[in-house]
Amino acid sequence: MATDFSRTLSLLRQEKGISQRKAAAQLGISQALLSHYENGIREPGLAFVARACDFYHVSADYLLGRTSSRDGAMIDADELYDSSGEKGTLKGSILATLQKKLIVNTANVLFDLLGKTNNRQAITAAGDYLSGALYQLLRQLYRRCGSNEDFFAIVPEDFNAGVVQADMMLSSITYTRALDACEKENFPPFTSESLAQNYPGLNQSVTQVFHSTDERANRHMDVQ
Repeated sequence: MATDFSRTLSLLRQEKGISQRKAAAQLGISQALLSHYENGIREPGLAFVARACDFYHVSADYLLGRTSSRDGAMIDADELYDSSGEKGTLKGSILATLQKKLIVNTANVLFDLLGKTNNRQAITAAGDYLSGALYQLLRQLYRRCGSNEDFFAIVPEDFNAGVVQADMMLSSITYTRALDACEKENFPPFTSESLAQNYPGLNQSVTQVFHSTDERANRHMDVQ
């Protein structure tokens, strides 16, 4: 079974904002077995796939990485598979679609909340910080695609030394100070309840970003 299945299964759970233990109980399996499925250690049977589709409200084709549409609308097989080898391999990744959704949806919520504060400095600093992160990721990719880095104004030596990271750090400081200076009454409601009420459809992405970041950071802290 394609690796996309295990990653999609994990991302759907995180998007739902529930733990492995709770998901496993709802799906009628042990947490250990669900962990194996999500990490690609074991492959489930059709009965589990059917239960997972019902639980996450997606089609089997979506869960298996055969379409980017949750309701199962198929894309052209020639666009999805590379038939040059004996076994077809996935060209595109449903993971990229899911990750894009997470980032775009979460950014929409962030800037909507910041807009309600009317704090222009915080809004600008947040944009600067996120722009720096995108700049770094895209430039690394640009570099490895063999393109000429003369396209960028920052010379490679300064980029490699971390000048963009330094700029992001300063943007983060500016953002924090701007929020600290903001009057308490200017902040909009921001709780798990208000998130679900005010941003239906988007709140799951925000929750997943929270949970996945928590899990990664806690794993780092557990390494001694």
